Amino acid sequence: MTLFLASVTGADEAEIALAHGADIIDMKDAAKGGLAPLPPDVVRTAVAAVAGRRPVSAVAGEPGMDPDALANSVRETAQTGVDYAKIGVYPGSQQKACVQALAPIARQTKLVAVLFADQQPDFTLLSLLAECGFAGAMLDTARKGAGRLLDHADVATLHEFVERCRAHDLMCGLAGSLEPPDVPRLLLLAPDILGFRGALCAGHMRGGRIDPHAVDLIRELVPHEGPQPAADLSPALHPLAFARDGATDRIFVRDFVIPVRIGAYAHERGKPQNVRFNVEVTAARPARAAADMRHVLSYDVIMDAIRLVVAREHIALVEALAERIAEFLLAHPRVVSATVRVEKLDLGPGSVGVEITRQRQSEVAEVYQLYPTAAAKARLAGSD
Repeated sequence: MTLFLASVTGADEAEIALAHGADIIDMKDAAKGGLAPLPPDVVRTAVAAVAGRRPVSAVAGEPGMDPDALANSVRETAQTGVDYAKIGVYPGSQQKACVQALAPIARQTKLVAVLFADQQPDFTLLSLLAECGFAGAMLDTARKGAGRLLDHADVATLHEFVERCRAHDLMCGLAGSLEPPDVPRLLLLAPDILGFRGALCAGHMRGGRIDPHAVDLIRELVPHEGPQPAADLSPALHPLAFARDGATDRIFVRDFVIPVRIGAYAHERGKPQNVRFNVEVTAARPARAAADMRHVLSYDVIMDAIRLVVAREHIALVEALAERIAEFLLAHPRVVSATVRVEKLDLGPGSVGVEITRQRQSEVAEVYQLYPTAAAKARLAGSD
């Protein structure tokens, strides 16, 4: 289950986020940009206002702090009563020393380290975070306004981050100027947390006040916990009914060419080959006209599914590659069928490949929209 984290600037905004369904209330100074802490008294007031209805996190520490100063800042934040203290792990010679200085505090307070996708994050630090008792790690962006998370890290890199966190028993989160169209793409990776600020504000101005309607949109894009529609699907449901007449839409990706580690011959294992993908998905149409990202199956999800499958390992056969992509897409309950055409382009003047069409079992199709979070992850892992 992926949780919706809303970053707020005080008790008033915390109440709005609570009223509109945020799972975690996060305290930071949005006006300063980046990962800036609020004064302790502001955090303390907000914690009192939330009154245990949701977990509360707060930023502690600032760039350039030495290990001792950072430890003191984290202790001060912990004394406000927050459930989690978030600490920016900035590049520099004292990076590891700062993490190690917080190990004693991690025994009493849940700490979450924030790495930055736009500052060449070192994922090997995740093992040190686990050793020092941190509860989790997030991947964010430091320079707000200089690109979204997906502008600095592709889905394969983000998948690696999530998997490494899981390998070290760290709660994992993704944030960084995220917008509504990013949500279904990132849910493919099944992070524990997706964090938002700008997308929750009027005009996406992160320094402005939270807009309840914008919070509603994100809340509905990040599935709620609920009963499972089928045994092999994630429990994250979105209550959007399909058209009663069985109408469908076709979403397609054409001539998508990327390098892929593929081939049954020994000489094909030496380097990636260019492979062209043409994918067409038939999806159940929502009961209402499409108005925003809640009502569509994004073509980005199709392209990201391809990227995630090919990034995992060398695949011997184009048939196996096509099957894995089709299976991944059919994990989304809106998908009725998927046609996947895979062509190897480097073997001669033309192309060779395969085209398959696969359909989901009709009894699995439910009148709910479900983004394939844990289900897609499980299917990807099971493709070995």
